[in-house]
Amino acid sequence: MTDLPFKFRTDGGIGYLTLDRPATYNAFDHAMVEAFETFLRDRRYDEETRVIILDGGDAKGFCAGLDTKKYAPEIFKMTPVQAYNAQVRMSRLFLGMRQIPQPIITCVHGAAAGIGFSLAMASDLRILAKDARFSAAYINIGLGGADMASSYFLPRLIGAGRAYEYLLTGNWMDAETALDLGFASRVVERGDMLATAGELAKTMVEKNPMGIRMTKEAINISLDCPGLEAALNMEDRNQIMMSYTYRMT
Repeated sequence: MTDLPFKFRTDGGIGYLTLDRPATYNAFDHAMVEAFETFLRDRRYDEETRVIILDGGDAKGFCAGLDTKKYAPEIFKMTPVQAYNAQVRMSRLFLGMRQIPQPIITCVHGAAAGIGFSLAMASDLRILAKDARFSAAYINIGLGGADMASSYFLPRLIGAGRAYEYLLTGNWMDAETALDLGFASRVVERGDMLATAGELAKTMVEKNPMGIRMTKEAINISLDCPGLEAALNMEDRNQIMMSYTYRMT
């Protein structure tokens, strides 16, 4: 991909997606939203890319959220319908991250605020540098503290009690706290993030691709299902399908 606000390459079934707007701390403008939307759509039926590793590249921090100098003023000039559509388009990126079959491992260094925080939340695994920190910054700029799927993901990842705290205050969560709360999978030196993510990705790539896909699907559905029986039904369906797939190969 060229002339896009990120870089993407594949190697051995692993896709490496790097945010590439370092001058703006990888903040999202309209072009970034559009490009990421297209990227996710293309992955829906991409059988070659089995796992995705997302990182912030050379920027000082992972992602500063919405581009307040460029995109935010554009939104404020829109009609109510246009502004609502822009909001919907941004927020559905995080639904798209869950809908693609590839597990997403996100490597976070420095600040991940607003949309940056939501990118980490919507991922399946999070590898953090020791300087990583997170803020649901929406409440700090006069908006509601629940935005970009934060009210859905954060309580499920760290529990409602602490999620209330971060969403209502906009306070920063550091890497050590993120690990203690179960938000992070690993905390490593920044230079070791991609290697750590790569090892996890290689382990996944060695598994049955349908099994990886159905595991991600089952976890996501189980987070939303009404109870144990519904979760068991999903697991039973997956395992029987996998058994018959195995027999036919």
